Amino acid sequence: MSKHTFVLNGQPVTVDVDDDVRLLWVLRDVLGVRGPKYGCGINVCKACTSHFNGKAFNPCSVRVADVKATDEVTTIEGLPGTVGADLHPMQEAWLENDVAQCGYCQPGQIMAAVAKVRQVRAEGREITDSDLDEIRNVCRCGTYSRIRAAIKAGAAKM
Repeated sequence: MSKHTFVLNGQPVTVDVDDDVRLLWVLRDVLGVRGPKYGCGINVCKACTSHFNGKAFNPCSVRVADVKATDEVTTIEGLPGTVGADLHPMQEAWLENDVAQCGYCQPGQIMAAVAKVRQVRAEGREITDSDLDEIRNVCRCGTYSRIRAAIKAGAAKM
């Protein structure tokens, strides 16, 4: 076992786990953060999508040993804190557009959407349908049309 330190949702955390443990299991099983969901474990379904230094990533595919003490991991639980509110504008848009059915994929969907909006804004433009096509998170319930509407509505408020 080794000690690993990183910043989680704005707070430094230290865990004592084997180097090869995937970050998803550190988040869920060691730290009790349940927002990132386990879907496939091989970086395909994207149910665990979170932010790593502000960009979308899938903790199921990252070893805890590859995370540095200065790295910042943000999960759905920490997303509102990035805007100093009870809910992030993207979360509000999700509610207003009645997106969720089962809800399992929604934290990852929201985190991917926020990262995509931030990316296109950094490029000096607004989100397009082509940008939405790049978001590859899987939703078993098939609420994709509402997801797309919510991303556009959330982007307008970000």
